[in-house]
Amino acid sequence: MKHSTLALALGTALASGLMAQGPQATAPAAAASANVALAQKQVLTLAGAKQVAAAALREARRLQAPGASVAVTDDGGNLLYLERLDGTFAMAATVSIGKARTAALFQKPTRVFEDVINKGRTAMAALPDFTPLQGGVPILVDGKVAGAIGVSGAASAAQDDEIAAFAAKVDLAAGAATCCSGAEPAAVTFLGSKDVAAAFAAGKPLLEVGEYKVHASRRDGPGLAEVHDDETDVIYVLGGTATIVTGGVVVEPQRAAPHELRGKAIDGGQARELVAGDVLVVPKGTPHWFQKVSPPFTYYVVMVIHGPHGE
Repeated sequence: MKHSTLALALGTALASGLMAQGPQATAPAAAASANVALAQKQVLTLAGAKQVAAAALREARRLQAPGASVAVTDDGGNLLYLERLDGTFAMAATVSIGKARTAALFQKPTRVFEDVINKGRTAMAALPDFTPLQGGVPILVDGKVAGAIGVSGAASAAQDDEIAAFAAKVDLAAGAATCCSGAEPAAVTFLGSKDVAAAFAAGKPLLEVGEYKVHASRRDGPGLAEVHDDETDVIYVLGGTATIVTGGVVVEPQRAAPHELRGKAIDGGQARELVAGDVLVVPKGTPHWFQKVSPPFTYYVVMVIHGPHGE
C-alpha cells in the first residue's frame, strides 16, 4: 500500500510539472508559426493612386492624346481612383477600370492576354470580369504588385499602353518625400532679358512644361475667339491697349486642338479695356476674344494646365 501511494504521488507530481512547463515550451514554436502565417506588403494609398493618375494624364497631354480615361486599383483589383479627360467617350471609364483590374489580379500587363488571344487561345475571353485589351499595367513596389493602372481612350491601343506603362513607373516614394523634405523638385528656369525681348518680338512661348506654360504674347490686331477645356489663363499686360470679351457664346466654333475650340467671334459676353499693368484671369472653359487691339499689344500669359483637378 505504501509503494502504491508513493508511485501515485510521484506520477501526479510529474504530470503537474509537465503541465506547468507546457505553455513555456511551446511559446517559441507558436511564435515561429505566426511568422510563417503572416506577411507584410506595400499597399497603394489614395494619394499614391492620384500620383500615378496625374503622371498618366501629363503623359497623355504630352503625346497630344485626344482623350483618356485613367483608372487605378489596389492589388486586389478594387478601384481607388478614376479620372476621365473632357471629350473622352463614355465607355472609356468602364474599359480603363477593366484593364486595371485585370492587370492587378493576373499581375501581368494586359497586352500579354491580348497577344495570347490574337494567337488563337480565344477560350481565355470567356473568363469572368476579364478585359484582355492592352493598356493595363501592374504597379510594382519592391518587385511586388501594389496596384495597377488602366488607360483607355487615347489615340490608339498602343498609346493607351504607352501611357499606362509610363505612369506605372512613377517613383511613389520620391513623390511622397518631395512634399516635406524641402528638396527642390525640378531645376530652376532662367530666361535672360535678351531672350525675353526676342520672344516678345516674335510672340512665341517662353516655357512649356506639363503643368503650365509661359508665353510672351504679342498682338497687332484682333484674333479668334477661344475656349480652353483644361487651361486657366493668367494675363498680365505689359504695353498697348486692347478690348477683350469674356463669356458669351462662341460663333461658329471649331475644334482647333484636342482641348481647344476657336470661332470667329463671341455672341454676348462682357467687354473690358486692358491697359499696361492690368491682370486678367480667364478660367478654363470660359470663351475669350481679343476684339480690338491697339498695336503693339504685349502681355505675359501663364497657362495653368489642370491635371487631376488641381494637382
